[in-house]
Parts: sequence; structure tokens; C-alpha cells
Amino acid sequence: MTEFIRGLQADVSDEAGQTMAEYAVVLGVITIAVVVTLGLLSTAIKNLLNNVIASL
Repeated sequence: MTEFIRGLQADVSDEAGQTMAEYAVVLGVITIAVVVTLGLLSTAIKNLLNNVIASL
């Protein structure tokens, strides 16, 4: 029975898989935030670039 408890403790302390999943979730949230932000600012960015091109 003691070996079973030690095995469970070892499994609980091994969080490498959870860490990778957390990184994937964070990366997904950041990607969505960047896409939404660029979508909302696309008109302003387009106008700014057109003004720069016109001034050249």
C-alpha cells in the first residue's frame, strides 16, 4: 500500500504535461487578442500608412 501512495505522489508532482497545456492555452489567448486588436485597429493603421506614403 505504501508503494501505491508513493506512486500517486510521484504522479501528482510530475506536472510537465500540465505545463505544456497551460503554455498552449496562453499562446492561444495571446494570438486571439492580437488578431482582434489588429482587426479593430486595421482602419487606423491603413490610414496611417496611407498618410506616410502620401507624404513621401
